Amino acid sequence: MSANLAEAIRKAATARGLTVTTAESCTGGMVAAALTDVAGSSAIFERGFVTYSNAAKTEMLGVSPATLEAHGAVSEPVVHEMAVGARDAARADIAVSISGIAGPGGSETKPEGRVCFGLAGPVGVTTETVEFGALGRAQVREAARDHALGLLASALGVEAD
Repeated sequence: MSANLAEAIRKAATARGLTVTTAESCTGGMVAAALTDVAGSSAIFERGFVTYSNAAKTEMLGVSPATLEAHGAVSEPVVHEMAVGARDAARADIAVSISGIAGPGGSETKPEGRVCFGLAGPVGVTTETVEFGALGRAQVREAARDHALGLLASALGVEAD
């Protein structure tokens, strides 16, 4: 699924003259990899950010330490700042951000499988939290990758399969 969706994103972004970027934590670059697996992706994707630690989120994307302290890395306020920071740093038109608990583990307040997403585009920023459940680390990461690709596709007017 991700290959077809990535190709559709490439086509739609190219047709509209738009660029995309990623800011990833728990997926460790899986969204960027899916996008750049597609031939011709350099027309729409120049760079992505893997910001696994809080320090990386702050240093590379400008996420406020106060936001991290108040809400934790897995939160909608943080992915909001990640998406805006990535869009600005990459000078891209659209950015998607991801931070979550892939597992194993988690806590009562932030369970395994919780993933927060941000999308920053020309018309503003949206955030959402998805509870994938305790599917296992690899499955949560794959589900998060696919969801992020779906958000990019939706922002570009592409129908997800």
